[in-house]
Amino acid sequence: MSDPDEAIDWQGCAVSCEACPERGIPGLKCEPLHACMHDRYAKRVDRFFRWNPQIAKDYLQHGYFEVRACAARYADIFHLPALMNDPDETVRWAVAQRLPQRYLLRMIHDPHREVRIRVAARLDERNLPAMMHDADYYVRLEVVRRLPKGLLPLMMHDSDVEVRRVVAKRIGVDALVKMLQDDDPGVRLDAIERVPVSILSTLIDDADWRIRYEVAARGSREAVIRLLADEDYEVRRCAAERLGKGEPFSRQRLPGEDELWPV
Repeated sequence: MSDPDEAIDWQGCAVSCEACPERGIPGLKCEPLHACMHDRYAKRVDRFFRWNPQIAKDYLQHGYFEVRACAARYADIFHLPALMNDPDETVRWAVAQRLPQRYLLRMIHDPHREVRIRVAARLDERNLPAMMHDADYYVRLEVVRRLPKGLLPLMMHDSDVEVRRVVAKRIGVDALVKMLQDDDPGVRLDAIERVPVSILSTLIDDADWRIRYEVAARGSREAVIRLLADEDYEVRRCAAERLGKGEPFSRQRLPGEDELWPV
């Protein structure tokens, strides 16, 4: 989308270059309808501070939140801690992108989810456990994507399915076996793709046909024989192909399958 073809300030008044108080700043770079800190259009404000980062620190207390947020992206970091409690989440989000770790930890309980998501994306791994129980599922999702694998078992019973699915894709195999009992079939499906072949037979009676299909495709001979009578056609077909009772099964072998009985 192109920029608006008018220059209006944050209070709804027309922007006047002649009355601009910044005109006297030595070396100032600006351009009407393109880079101006008085324009309410955020992209123009951002361009202004990108061109003039040396004065960004002087506008961190401006009345318009977009000016404060844009200035926070370019001001030196020594002035940013004062904005950690800014009343606008856009400003705090901009600050969270640049704050040093020792200050970032103070923002893990920010009232706005977008700010906490940004914090979780930047926080050192050693400090991530402090956000494992955040009230917002997407914050926890960001945490579990970066959490050291040794701590993932602490989140394997998270209340959100998407969080548990990420855990199932990253957690160590020893703990992964416990996730095969998860209430959600999607979580179990993510888990079964990584468990050793020897474990698969325990899932022969799983309620989800996709799980039983994986057992038929990779499980032991005894498990596959039992699945010949499965209620689902695709499971029965897969089992029959594994046993040579139908068309050859062309599924690509997975790691560890070379030791299975021949088809």
